[in-house]
Amino acid sequence: MVNTVPSKKKPHTNGDAPSHRNGKSKWSFLFSLTDLKSIKQNKEGMGWSYLVFCLKDDVVLPALHFHQGDSKLLIDCLEKYVVLYKSPQDKRTLLVNCQNKSLSQSFENLLDEPAYGLIQKIKKDPYTATMVGFSKVTNYIFDSLRGSDPSTHQRPPSEMADFLSDAIPGLKINQQEEPGFEVITRIDLGERPVVQRREPVSLEEWTKNIDSEGRILNVDNMKQMIFRGGLSHALRKQAWKFLLGYFPWDSTKEERTQLQKQKTDEYFRMKLQWKSVSEEQEKRNSRLRDYRSLIEKDVNRTDRTNKFYEGQDNPGLILLHDILMTYCMYDFDLGYVQGMSDLLSPLLYVMENEVDAFWCFASYMDQMHQNFEEQMQGMKTQLIQLSTLLRLLDSGFCSYLESQDSGYLYFCFRWLLIRFKREFSFLDILRLWEVMWTELPCKNFHLLLCCAILESEKQQIMEKHYGFNEILKHINELSMKIDVEDVLCKAEAISLQMVKCKELPQAVCEILGLQDSEVTTPDSDTGEDENVGMTGCPTSTFQSDSLPVLATSGTRDDNPTQISVSPNVSRLTPA
Repeated sequence: MVNTVPSKKKPHTNGDAPSHRNGKSKWSFLFSLTDLKSIKQNKEGMGWSYLVFCLKDDVVLPALHFHQGDSKLLIDCLEKYVVLYKSPQDKRTLLVNCQNKSLSQSFENLLDEPAYGLIQKIKKDPYTATMVGFSKVTNYIFDSLRGSDPSTHQRPPSEMADFLSDAIPGLKINQQEEPGFEVITRIDLGERPVVQRREPVSLEEWTKNIDSEGRILNVDNMKQMIFRGGLSHALRKQAWKFLLGYFPWDSTKEERTQLQKQKTDEYFRMKLQWKSVSEEQEKRNSRLRDYRSLIEKDVNRTDRTNKFYEGQDNPGLILLHDILMTYCMYDFDLGYVQGMSDLLSPLLYVMENEVDAFWCFASYMDQMHQNFEEQMQGMKTQLIQLSTLLRLLDSGFCSYLESQDSGYLYFCFRWLLIRFKREFSFLDILRLWEVMWTELPCKNFHLLLCCAILESEKQQIMEKHYGFNEILKHINELSMKIDVEDVLCKAEAISLQMVKCKELPQAVCEILGLQDSEVTTPDSDTGEDENVGMTGCPTSTFQSDSLPVLATSGTRDDNPTQISVSPNVSRLTPA
């Protein structure tokens, strides 16, 4: 069912615009937005603001002049119902791409509220709005609603979810009766297994799995060991290049040496492109200028708790800037979007090399690019998938979140956008990422990590009857307080529990990369023999081998006191 929002619009008797006593004015008009073809705007700075509507049958309506203020508010309101984009031929003309944007979900009086600015901030820059806004969520959201007079401006918390739903247009999580969605009923997932972690893969174990020509032997087994325990820090510089796809797993040492030479030349050619742009040229290239501005802003707020990035003129920060600028040459269409520096900084810290860090980052962005695309389709998809998984695991908790207008799971936005980078310590994120890069034990394992974290917080959220604001605040304050090994254990246990379940809904099988469930789910029952023509859910590609294990409370080799920065780091300089 699609959730609707109560409208506060005063109803007309027949839906028509009100007419004058002596008949309609000759200048008045009425048309359906489905008939709208384009909107022509006035030239900026030339007299009163006006709009001219052109319909699909090429009828041009009289101009609407705005004697007070400008036409921006009306344009913003129209964008709730149709998609508007600038014409490539005439920047003053907005072309219309009609699509149903669920009219019931807009507030007719939204434009009168000070909180309208919040929506615009999130639409314009979702990264900053979530990173900065969520960190001050209590005051930021509700102070913006109250304005100067709380008695006249405050909007009830129950409507805040709808402000956020407008921030990512088209995101409707509970559309289970729409085509392509599946009604998930309560399913017995069976007993959840107990999972333990092993020690990190050591340099000795890695070396034993390399042949005389430098090829990695038994790649699947190596990935399983990395998934179960991560890597010792001394090994990360080598292993991450394989995990991220920079080096092929079956390559020889000589082939890798040749590849690095080729990639080094390619990197510096791209770097030279932006380095050779003069100030005058950059003034005429607004995109490159904007990319540089965003990069400098993000680099300056890099986490300085790590010694690699200490100090204002630290070589590590300079290299961050240069690598990100070069990436803009590598993928000019995507360019730079705020948040990318969060993904790069751990890579550069581990690689301690500009070229290797760049190509590892480019490989990581191949996985993550949908998170940063303008339409944010990747974020929409992940939030919907997360809701589907969470509902299967705990429908009661999902119902509680929905009752508090938190069913859209926007509090997980930051987790997904930059893969938990702001939720764990710098060293813990190294462990978490290398485990995820194994792509075990199933597809979208990061969504199960989200489920594991939320499951851990469920009791406090429900027992203390947290509302919308308290849930956002509580989830945000988990940052740096989550035990990475505990979360990995819980997420793996959830995956094993689901793999063994023979009644998984089709939607869940697809999210996790499993085949159809062996037993027909209740919502898809056709009355025929349940086992006819159905294939069994496979066991995960992850094999629970008898690997050496230790409890999650066991020792770990990534204690900050045990990992020192290479002496070469202080001598790193940009090329």
